[in-house]
Amino acid sequence: MKRRDFLKRSAMAAAVAAAGPLPGQTTVPEYTESAEGDTGLEWEKAPCRFCGTGCHVMVGRENGKVRAIAGDRKADVNKGLLCVKGYHVGMILYGQDRLRYPMLRKNGEMTRISWDEAIDVIADRVEADPAAFAIYGSGQWTIPEGYVAQKFMKGGLANNHIDPNARLCMASAVTGFISTYGVDEPAGCYQDLDECDVLIMWGNNPAEMHPVLFSRVVDRRSRGEEILMIDIGTRRTRTTDHCQHYLEFKPHTDLAIANGIAHLLIKNGTWDKKFVENHCNFRADTEKPTLLGREITFEEYKKLVEPYTPEYVEKISGVPAEKIRLLGDLFGQRDIRICSLWCMGMNQHTRGTAINNLVHGVHLLSGHFGRPGDAPTSLTGQPSACGTVREVGTLAHALPGGRVVANAEHRAETEKLWNLPEGRVNAKPGYHTVLMWEKFCTPTEEGGDIGTIWVQVTNPGQTLPNRHKLFEAKRDLKDKFLIVSEVYPTASTELADLVLPAALWVEKNGVYGNSERRTQQWFKMVEPPGEARDDCWQTLAVARRLYERGFEAMKGRDGRFIFDIRNEDGSEIPYWKWEHYYDTNVDKALFEEYRQFTRLKHKDLAPYDEYVRAHGLRWPVVQQQDGTWRETKFRFSEFDDPYVTKGAEFEFYHSVTKDGRALIWFRPYEEPPESPDDEFPMWLSTGRVLEHWHTGTMTMRVPQLRRAMPGAYVEMNPKDAARQGIVNGERILVETRRGSMELPVWVEGRGHPPEGTVFIPFFDETLLVNDLTLEAYDPFSKQPDFKKCAVRVRRIPNEPYQEKGLAPVNANAPG
Repeated sequence: MKRRDFLKRSAMAAAVAAAGPLPGQTTVPEYTESAEGDTGLEWEKAPCRFCGTGCHVMVGRENGKVRAIAGDRKADVNKGLLCVKGYHVGMILYGQDRLRYPMLRKNGEMTRISWDEAIDVIADRVEADPAAFAIYGSGQWTIPEGYVAQKFMKGGLANNHIDPNARLCMASAVTGFISTYGVDEPAGCYQDLDECDVLIMWGNNPAEMHPVLFSRVVDRRSRGEEILMIDIGTRRTRTTDHCQHYLEFKPHTDLAIANGIAHLLIKNGTWDKKFVENHCNFRADTEKPTLLGREITFEEYKKLVEPYTPEYVEKISGVPAEKIRLLGDLFGQRDIRICSLWCMGMNQHTRGTAINNLVHGVHLLSGHFGRPGDAPTSLTGQPSACGTVREVGTLAHALPGGRVVANAEHRAETEKLWNLPEGRVNAKPGYHTVLMWEKFCTPTEEGGDIGTIWVQVTNPGQTLPNRHKLFEAKRDLKDKFLIVSEVYPTASTELADLVLPAALWVEKNGVYGNSERRTQQWFKMVEPPGEARDDCWQTLAVARRLYERGFEAMKGRDGRFIFDIRNEDGSEIPYWKWEHYYDTNVDKALFEEYRQFTRLKHKDLAPYDEYVRAHGLRWPVVQQQDGTWRETKFRFSEFDDPYVTKGAEFEFYHSVTKDGRALIWFRPYEEPPESPDDEFPMWLSTGRVLEHWHTGTMTMRVPQLRRAMPGAYVEMNPKDAARQGIVNGERILVETRRGSMELPVWVEGRGHPPEGTVFIPFFDETLLVNDLTLEAYDPFSKQPDFKKCAVRVRRIPNEPYQEKGLAPVNANAPG
């Protein structure tokens, strides 16, 4: 199957067939070098607004509107192709219910107010109690937006209560990388998919969640290349259909599988002795587990993995022993290259850090690391979870460029670069996401010391686990104040006290950082509707208002505004006045300031103008003797990484142990925090669908995508359904210890859960599955586990699914 055919079969054709173009929208043309002349449209580059793949699109505009979208053929990421969401990304700007004006809740009703009043309201909340003010941001923030929020909180308010929604999706990947290599983010790049002989999916479904990347592998097969694909999962998906092997494991038992591979490598003598002796140390948990653990010897490690025989792993995980041996044999072969991929399955896990450590460890122990095609690679779900969250450091414990607030030297460096008085940056980490919202939803007199949260570019009302406890409980707390900057009405704006209309995607300048360390820039192309304004400007305007009131926290060491931007003649630019915001490129000024932070951990960024010219650059980006800038595809490998010592071959130059070595961890299998029992006898897992992105705030406004997948459902195994007399399409009751919901059942749909398991996607704002989920989280990353909790299902009087207009465009749809 050719790559383009694969993408079409990934529901693009179904989605387009569901409805014609919007009024005034052209058919999507094929972008070519001469497309501008062929169509009469002006074309400009931008990264896609959706997932962390970072596909490049060409945006065709006419008369101030986006009229067409095409894949950018010059872009290495996607080579001119897009997924079904990407081809429709231009339509996300034009939903009929776009938010256009600031709205303040007065006497229980949302009332339109001016921007001037809105800025004053936020400034009043800050001044009243700076320590109780928090910002909840996003992996959808642009790099400048996240950088401004970070500096506003940690450099201005000396308050570290800022955390992103990425805490819910990739925090365990961060702690996994840091505790293995001493520094975050993947060493390889997407080229690994082009050169691997074996591709292993660890609990993820790239055929639907990262289809453009998955199509690279499908395309290789169409050219006659042999590639072995293995799906290790808890539910059959469209990815499984392309794999030679499917290893179905019991939820939470992936740690046993990884330890079983390590056991076999040692038992069979197929571990890479040279690589390990030259480049690795061993680590295990202390009595009270910590992120950095304790040093152990190889012999101690060998003893710890010894119990994880194939038969023992089969007993724990349900994966047949011969399949564990298959994995052990593959990793033991030196003449092949193996790429592991993972995303939410490993990260949304109360043992997320541990399983990340173990998969990295299998690659290190086997020597399948550092050559093109040999890589452990985590994928991200948001367009700048890497660039804005992980690199800018918009986490409660972090500072820009890989620094942390608990490190005195890092604080001092940050204060110097931000021109702040000594001691301004607070050494105490702020509240992580779950704790922040728990404090916000707790009465003040009972210890709820977060009084105001400003939400930007995310929808916590739909994405937080155990919504009743962590979001809806705010409804009865009159002294708590919720600010939401958004583009459409959401579950979050419903509970907000102040709603601010935001500019979206190409309605503003921006910079993103994708899953392969690629930084991507774009310019504003069209105007936002009504009075919608950039999130970056919103934060800066509040900061300036505080400065004008004499609020000391917004003053630097020299008394100047901490976000001071000046012309070449030294005069201050009044960009905080909206009419002057685009008199200068504020993004460029902020990016150049932030760029100074990136060298400490060798995450070097090039000057802003280099990204204007390029189709993204992968850091570290290092200037050459001739003045050009060179990106790095493969970190820690001497053949490509300029920071590796000559002759070292591989060097982990930020290693935890300060000796250039990575850590191979032992982390034991442990029972999950909640398992099925007599009262709740089944497993519940949640996730995404191909047509919609996260909570559907944008994609549900695209008619083609909404008609292709109009509502959520519960996938159920046919044997489970038959036992209860449940038929395809009827509505059933799904209950956990935290809540219940009614929704239609889909038997033999796209996904195929095993007996005893149900699956529900979370994109539907009318069916909020996070009323059911568990808020238990990983002890190191603080990332909640959305992938498993105990549930029961029951029949109820119902109407057929399709008669209610909810049937997906799919031959196997219920009804």
